Amino acid sequence: MGGAGQPEGSVRGRLLLASATMLFVELALIRWTGANVIHLSYFSNFILLGSFLGIGLGFLIPAGRGRWVKRWAPVPLAVLVVLVRVFPVQVRQTSGQIIYFTAVKDPSGLPEWVTLPCLFLLTALSMTSIGKITADLFRRLPSLDAYRFDLLGSLCGSVFFAVLSLLRAPSVAWGAIVAVAMLVLGGRRNSFRYAVPLAAIVVALARESLTPGISWSPYYKIEVIERSATQHTYQIIANGVPHQGIAPLATLMRPASPYEQPYDETPKNPHKRVLVIGAGNGNDVAVALAHGAQRVDAVEIDPRLQQIGAQLHPAKPYADPRVHVHINDGRAFLEQSSARYDLVILALPDSLTLVSGASNLRLESYLFTQQAFEAARSHLAPHGAFAMYNYYRQSWLIDRFGGGLDTLYGHAPCMTKFGKTAAVLVAGRTAADQSCVQTWRASGPVPAPASDDRPFPYLLHRTIPTLYLGTLGAILLVTLLSVRLTGVRIRRTFRYTDMFLMGAAFLLLETKNVIGFALYFGTTWLVNALVFIGVLIAVLAGVEVRRRMRRVNQGALQLLLFATLAVAWLVPAHLVLALPFAARLAAAIVLAFAPIFCANLIFSDRLALAADPTAAFGANLIGALVGGTLEYLALLTGYQALLLVVALLYAGARIAMRSGPNSPTQVGQGHTDEAVVT
Repeated sequence: MGGAGQPEGSVRGRLLLASATMLFVELALIRWTGANVIHLSYFSNFILLGSFLGIGLGFLIPAGRGRWVKRWAPVPLAVLVVLVRVFPVQVRQTSGQIIYFTAVKDPSGLPEWVTLPCLFLLTALSMTSIGKITADLFRRLPSLDAYRFDLLGSLCGSVFFAVLSLLRAPSVAWGAIVAVAMLVLGGRRNSFRYAVPLAAIVVALARESLTPGISWSPYYKIEVIERSATQHTYQIIANGVPHQGIAPLATLMRPASPYEQPYDETPKNPHKRVLVIGAGNGNDVAVALAHGAQRVDAVEIDPRLQQIGAQLHPAKPYADPRVHVHINDGRAFLEQSSARYDLVILALPDSLTLVSGASNLRLESYLFTQQAFEAARSHLAPHGAFAMYNYYRQSWLIDRFGGGLDTLYGHAPCMTKFGKTAAVLVAGRTAADQSCVQTWRASGPVPAPASDDRPFPYLLHRTIPTLYLGTLGAILLVTLLSVRLTGVRIRRTFRYTDMFLMGAAFLLLETKNVIGFALYFGTTWLVNALVFIGVLIAVLAGVEVRRRMRRVNQGALQLLLFATLAVAWLVPAHLVLALPFAARLAAAIVLAFAPIFCANLIFSDRLALAADPTAAFGANLIGALVGGTLEYLALLTGYQALLLVVALLYAGARIAMRSGPNSPTQVGQGHTDEAVVT
């Protein structure tokens, strides 16, 4: 049924636009706030959780209430954008439990205890407004029809944002797109009310985008600052933090330079074939060429950083025909290539961002696991060597890597320290293949190496840091208060406990799939985008199948879901990783999307039975927020164990579904109508 005065086709189109706008704004906020508030480069799901809270509240607010939320929808988003533009924040390292590589001593902007709560609340308010618009359109259609167009809109928003990332569009383009969409959704009645805050958003983002030297990559907001025109030195600022420096070859090759250590400590090595992972602007590539390399494979995940090096580096390393550039994830390159090298270098591959807004995985996490070190060793030629260097910040991290190399190579690597915690580690294939002034010695208890299942090299202990626990606890408390303050009766949502649990389980399952694909195919933005698009397609397929089924056997679907989860649990990642590319892709798709398809068949059938589908959907979204907090359990257990948590949540949903007031036994097993729309 359509809304009063609006044909059903018009409602469908507006719902599609609202859903697309909702997901687009969520993705844009995750990218943009992370680029300007450095806390969020490592807490990307902070904005994700705020988005889920807001959207969930928008769906839970009854149809006749909260009209002011829609009337002033763009205002909280405008306040958020202006606040971040006026008070951008850099972060310092205040905890020894977990390391932020690019921490700075003097953060700008407001204190984190002011900035983070404001950002969370403004994100939640912004998404509540858009969620309320979407929910009011959602309830005008039969439940599965509404869900279908909601998914189609989400798919459109995700694809559109991926295309903008591919084009490296500036932030003002994101703001302009949101402004146009919001004006259409607001209609003539709200045109002036919407125009002022939306104009403020576009102007603020235009000022940012027109700043000289600012550009966007698929990962960072990048600023290039010229330090010396005569010496051709530049500083590259990524997400507001000094990230890389371009320097002349003479500076890079000065005595005792970190760039020189891999060559000085492997004098018998011919250095003819060199692999540089984290090639960046080309400093390491230039040094390899100066040492006579006949071929250099330069692997860099960020195309913009490589492009800047090609344009500005005084040694012009990327113009040399001996250099072969690979825009790829370093771990993925190691798994996909069979080449052997005299020297493999992990060249400062520290990131300023996470893989996605739904996981704790950093771009370089899978480069620093013991399995990654094993993969690098398999690429060494006879008498070859492996080198890694960085500003490690903590001595225990040097010990973690040094101990891992010692175990793998059977001898202690060379270690050259610069200051207290910057170090170069060089491990020859055999002890005779390295010549050390000093070898690595543990400074204390050696932490266990990171693994592919638990890829957290910067976390000292198997624990959830108090910083995370406090933040997550505050988020859950705010969630409870927000649900109550919006006038939603908590008891009203109890009948949708099963939907709540399915939301938590689904987000955990989605996170596990993002992590799996990152390991199998790399942590690139494209892999990440394709996974999210694949999830939406699998969910949409479940809806389409359910719409065509006259009867649904919930028991059989539940058994199928648990069977697919069991298979995903039993198949270890290293077996999938060892498969050829085509077989690996097929296995990854089946393992990831079969449970999602089954889960959404169950969800779609439950949504069709709901007396109030919009409230049920809201409960599901709030559950997704809780699922986002449960993802931090991986810091304790590893990611594979999350499948057990997913299974427990779905089992709880099954129990709640059978015992609740809207259970299939009460409504009727095999229900064939769409839903009762209130």
